[in-house]
Amino acid sequence: MSIIDVLAAKLAEDSMKAMDETGDERLYFEVGNLLAASSQSLEEAYLTEVRVRLAERLARKFLVNKVKTFRAAKATDKTTDKTPGNTTGKSAPV
Repeated sequence: MSIIDVLAAKLAEDSMKAMDETGDERLYFEVGNLLAASSQSLEEAYLTEVRVRLAERLARKFLVNKVKTFRAAKATDKTTDKTPGNTTGKSAPV
């Protein structure tokens, strides 16, 4: 990794933490604009690092929700009576 990549990765990591703490989801744009004034190379590497992290976070959230939905549906299936002749979908009395 080049020094630019290392610096961009660390800065992106710190920015994500700051965004989480402050709730400012656009903070990375401000940092990017600051970088653009002095180093276009670092700005581009930084914005790529942040976008990758944001995309990963979004994908992870999607997967977590998919698994939760699947598990909830599976739990619901276990509580309904699947015996032949039961067309109500309700659990059979114990």
